[in-house]
Amino acid sequence: MKQQIRMRFPGGRPRAFTLSYDDGVEQDMKLIELARDKGAKMTFNLSSGEYPPEGFTWEPGTVHRRMPLSLCQKVYTGDDIEVAVHGTHHPFWDALPPHVAMWDIINDRRALEEQYGRLVRGGAFPFGTYSDEVVAMLRAAGIAYCRTVKSSHGFSLPQDWMRLEATCHHRDPELFELAERFTSVKNVRDPLLFFVWGHTYEFEDNDNWDVMEGLLDRVCGRDDVWYATNIEICDYAAAFGRLIFSADGSRAYNPTSTELFAFCGGETVTIPAGGSAEVGE
Repeated sequence: MKQQIRMRFPGGRPRAFTLSYDDGVEQDMKLIELARDKGAKMTFNLSSGEYPPEGFTWEPGTVHRRMPLSLCQKVYTGDDIEVAVHGTHHPFWDALPPHVAMWDIINDRRALEEQYGRLVRGGAFPFGTYSDEVVAMLRAAGIAYCRTVKSSHGFSLPQDWMRLEATCHHRDPELFELAERFTSVKNVRDPLLFFVWGHTYEFEDNDNWDVMEGLLDRVCGRDDVWYATNIEICDYAAAFGRLIFSADGSRAYNPTSTELFAFCGGETVTIPAGGSAEVGE
């Protein structure tokens, strides 16, 4: 029998790239423009109770400029954008009484779903802080993953989607080195995920939009990379984890509605939704 059965992303791709940006600020619009031009997808983590009033004007020099709801509803549209929770009022969830933290989480999910007309199942920890109790609350609220502010500096799929570590922040001095490693690995065995996070107002504050432009130039436009939102990658990995194998491991049944791909015996195998395929011999 073939000794290795490794996940591959849609189309049999060995690599995936995703972006995660927080707070719903005006600079997100430029990121969306840049990413769409290159074919990347994005996740934006929003606080449903922190929009400024309609018609509000920020004082000159303000860099962190949240957008009003009406503008956000125009900006965060399209299949290439995911909306995710970031706390109704962006609190330290681990510093609140449990019932208050639970309300802030579930209310943020409920409000975002109402505001944007879609299911919301992902998130990012406000201020990057959390506890086991907070993670349990997120699970109870139907959240499938939640991103931390920790950097793995690697490309392995998350071992714990509820304490999700990104590859790095866009300010990381190793960013371009990581991009080079991600795209240059040959004979990929386990699937590679390059996950970058940050706040777009930082590009304005540091006058370095060229960093994002350089990153997208390095990783986009490739046939061997799946460009996806955070939840798309999470859901695909979960679907692959539901494969059912025969006793000898030679056949896999896919009980999900997602077409799946595996690399085994030196070849890529398609396992159709609701169907099965030979993955060993």
